[in-house]
Amino acid sequence: MTIKISKKIKGYSVEKPSDKAAQVTTILAPVVVPPEAPMALVIQMHEKVERPDTLIGATYKIKSPLFEHALYVTINDIVLNQGTAHELRRPFEIFINSKNMDHFQWIVALTRIMSAVFRKGGDVTFLVEELKAVFDPRGGYFKAGGVYMPSIVAELGAVIEQHLKMIGMIHDPDLSPEQRALIAEKRAAYEQGSKKKPDLSGARETRSPGDPAGAAATTNAGEPAPAGSSAFPPGATLCQKCNTVATILMDGCATCLNCGYSKCG
Repeated sequence: MTIKISKKIKGYSVEKPSDKAAQVTTILAPVVVPPEAPMALVIQMHEKVERPDTLIGATYKIKSPLFEHALYVTINDIVLNQGTAHELRRPFEIFINSKNMDHFQWIVALTRIMSAVFRKGGDVTFLVEELKAVFDPRGGYFKAGGVYMPSIVAELGAVIEQHLKMIGMIHDPDLSPEQRALIAEKRAAYEQGSKKKPDLSGARETRSPGDPAGAAATTNAGEPAPAGSSAFPPGATLCQKCNTVATILMDGCATCLNCGYSKCG
């Protein structure tokens, strides 16, 4: 085959058989592409996630003096990315059941709205603060442990908070060892001082044979102390932060023996 050269020749070289072999090897050599790391398909909670046939959950009992019958709150959770490193447990729906039908309408409306918020996804912990801020105009009540509940809706918020802590959405900051030691020291000093100081306020205290610790203590007005408040000194008052009857007055400073809150800092 004749090739016509129309330009000037500036240089030349002789092609060897080894050069052809190297060229063929370069062309036929396969291109090795490093495998990409497999990406996990992380499923986030949103309103398009379909409800599975089976959900896991927990049921909580609310026994309030405002209601004749107890309320049973059931919160069901959905498990996202099950069996992977991205496994999450998120609330999906909530139901409230009771024999008391007086408040059936607002209970159904509230549970449907909260279930819709759960299925929407995102940070649903704001429901806790919103519900706990609801106050009953007729007044609240004390639950077991001396914790004050301003309304039945506020206790519902406390139940949701307890559930969200259980599944890991809310992390309760623990007291430091220094704070625990300070609270224990304050409590011991208060109890020691109350034993030495005579009662000049006219307060009456009655003790049953099976209650040597004075769990049946009464106040100056003769009203019994709230249920469960015997875990703290009898003279304790309500804490403004944790709503627990655990605040004592020592050296002119009010200190809570439950959460460590103090007006003096």
